[in-house]
Amino acid sequence: MTLKLNSEQLSATAALAVDLIRIPSVTPDDKGCNQLMIDRLSALGFVVEPMRFGNVNNFWARYGSTGPVLCFAGHTDVVPSGPEEKWQSPPFQPAIRDGYLYGRGAADMKGSLAAMITACEAVLTEGQNLNGSIAFLITADEEGAAIHGTREVINTLEAREEKITWCIVGEPSSTNQLGDVVKIGRRGSLHGKLTVHGVQGHVAYPHLARNPIHQAMLPLHDLSNEVWDEGNEAFPPTSFQISNIHSGTGVDNVIPGELEAQFNFRFSTELNETLIRQRTEAILDKYELEYTIEWKLSGLPFLTLNQVLINAVRESIREVNGVLTQPSTTGGTSDGRFIAPTGAEVVELGPCNASIHKIDEHVRLADLDELSKIYQGIIRRLLA
Repeated sequence: MTLKLNSEQLSATAALAVDLIRIPSVTPDDKGCNQLMIDRLSALGFVVEPMRFGNVNNFWARYGSTGPVLCFAGHTDVVPSGPEEKWQSPPFQPAIRDGYLYGRGAADMKGSLAAMITACEAVLTEGQNLNGSIAFLITADEEGAAIHGTREVINTLEAREEKITWCIVGEPSSTNQLGDVVKIGRRGSLHGKLTVHGVQGHVAYPHLARNPIHQAMLPLHDLSNEVWDEGNEAFPPTSFQISNIHSGTGVDNVIPGELEAQFNFRFSTELNETLIRQRTEAILDKYELEYTIEWKLSGLPFLTLNQVLINAVRESIREVNGVLTQPSTTGGTSDGRFIAPTGAEVVELGPCNASIHKIDEHVRLADLDELSKIYQGIIRRLLA
């Protein structure tokens, strides 16, 4: 059953989530989402600093001038909706069905952003003095290139020695129930583009050519079967995955002159970029290939070991919904990879992730209110 939305009948968190979802902020254009958040935060007394880099709008907002600093980090950009005709309701026209709020960005991560703001509104309107500061680091460049967003804001903060002590990233971390999983780290991500150079020729005269497809088979097999590490208590073993292979001219009587293969490493703290590159190139060199390789590091692995933030998160979740949370490092990358190297403790906590990036993305309405209460509990535990 689909209900017609009436903001007066929604909780403060759900109503704000609805307002954010209505804005078609497909990466990297926030379409005014940032301003909507800025207006709410400014009304609370936050000092807001818009930061535009390249074609991306970001902002840094801070309430208080002393440390420690608890930062809420997130992104207003969303991935494209896909075929709109396949959605039960238009992706940017929020709808409620059977207790769930539907719309692009509901779970990833406009629901979290709404909960962050209403949590601050609830705490700060109590008039309680804080032993430190609350901050927001918001970007519209997380789902896209991630070049002019959080990375640049962090560079700016570091240059003026403005430090984040604890950071809650609102990524949808939960699996089956709100708060059952929180991310305390992420694997690193390293991309490679391998070009194997051969000699083009006629298939009937292979002695006059050099087939890069044939040459690449064994080294790619070895790379796929290499045991890169065994992982550790916090991380699974490093994985290597080939994502694309391209070669050939499109006809069946020409030996191609090149093969291009794209691959990715998701790596644990047992390895680093240098070791991965050295071991990869050693395998390629064993087969005496003529090749070139381009590397792109998307992010280093990070792990929060200090228990101060983790305990505050764990206790707040248990207080609100009784869930015993499980720390995890699984999944892809997040903007936490840019924040953690500054020395900040980073935890990702948000709603269930089963529908993110899918048709009919949704979030449980009750989870939005519980998430706001959990965020409130974290603020009080760390700064009250």
